[in-house]
Amino acid sequence: MLEASLPGPEYFVVGLTVSDTAVRPKITATIDGDQGIGIGELGSITRRLTRQIDEAYGEDAAYSLEVTSPGADQPLVSPRQYARHVGRTLSLKLAGGTEKTGTLEEATPEGIMLSEVVKEKNKKKTLDPALVPFADISEAKVVISFK
Repeated sequence: MLEASLPGPEYFVVGLTVSDTAVRPKITATIDGDQGIGIGELGSITRRLTRQIDEAYGEDAAYSLEVTSPGADQPLVSPRQYARHVGRTLSLKLAGGTEKTGTLEEATPEGIMLSEVVKEKNKKKTLDPALVPFADISEAKVVISFK
């Protein structure tokens, strides 16, 4: 139902959770877009999804629905989210426990090209871009800078 509620192919589901509350379950849908997503699109998705839930389960179904976009502090979970952040600094946690920080140079179908920043003799050095496969990334966050 959620996929059918999206206004176009440029939008995609990042997450869907349903609380286990018997009285009034809470449905939380997190949606993103290749160019981001605005409040108007989120409102449209909410109305479409509500209509579908009401048709499937009846208008008396008790639930709470929240349709939202990923916050700036949320990790990137879909490979489609990376392309929009090219040029920004990412903080990665890799499957083996290694952590890397660097500039996202490119998003490819296999992974990302990252120019890692490393400390060397109290100086920061930027390495040449290297491919980090999506399979190796356990968590990726955009580093928010206020400079």
